[in-house]
Amino acid sequence: MTRLNEYMTIKEAAEYLGVALNTLRNWGREGKIHELRHPVNNYRLYQRQDLDTLLDGLQPITTPNPVRPSRGRAK
Repeated sequence: MTRLNEYMTIKEAAEYLGVALNTLRNWGREGKIHELRHPVNNYRLYQRQDLDTLLDGLQPITTPNPVRPSRGRAK
């Protein structure tokens, strides 16, 4: 039997992921994250394994070293 304490609320999930509540709502609407609904109040619920899967799929941002303009006069 599934217990509701095995799920995170939207607030808990947003804190776990380090994003805003609206970001998580948008991701759910866009299908980027699996959302479940509480059977009584229809609140959004998230499974930790789904959140971990999302985090595992993150790619590091790699940017080339920026070229800094010289501060002195050109010789």
